[in-house]
Amino acid sequence: MPDIGWMELLVIGVVALIVVGPKDLPVMFRRLGQFTGRIRAMARDFQRAMDEAADESGMSELNRDLRKAAKYTRNPAKAGRDALKDAFGDIDPTKFPEGSHTRAAAEKRNAEAKAAREKADTLRAARDDRAEEGAPASPAAAAAQGAPAPAQPRPASAVGETAAERPRTGTEGS
Repeated sequence: MPDIGWMELLVIGVVALIVVGPKDLPVMFRRLGQFTGRIRAMARDFQRAMDEAADESGMSELNRDLRKAAKYTRNPAKAGRDALKDAFGDIDPTKFPEGSHTRAAAEKRNAEAKAAREKADTLRAARDDRAEEGAPASPAAAAAQGAPAPAQPRPASAVGETAAERPRTGTEGS
């Protein structure tokens, strides 16, 4: 649609007043309004017919599915997390009979999930406390601030283990 401002509308009105005349100007604007109303009604009918045809052919479901899939193209990791959450979401142990193996497995899984959430909350709170105190939140942040990094444990193979004491992995030459 053209971008018409107030000055352009004023110029069009003055030109219409001069060309059509003050007597016939209200009649012309009324007819113009009726014409644009008919055009809008036809466009609305056309849009409604297209929407009904799309609903009948199943295009609306396809469009919904494509939009749902498109939201994951921006963040594939979120798509994976959502799929895992759908597949292995919270399992309600009360759905299974008392004493069954399935119920025991569901109770065990819920207990492990609860423990993991509590541990994550504890670590998050500790990290936030360190951040409030001004201490770096991670060893990488400490190194960035110039603090010495904590000593990393050395692998067992580097501590004096001989080749004969190391387990064979199958990749060594024979």
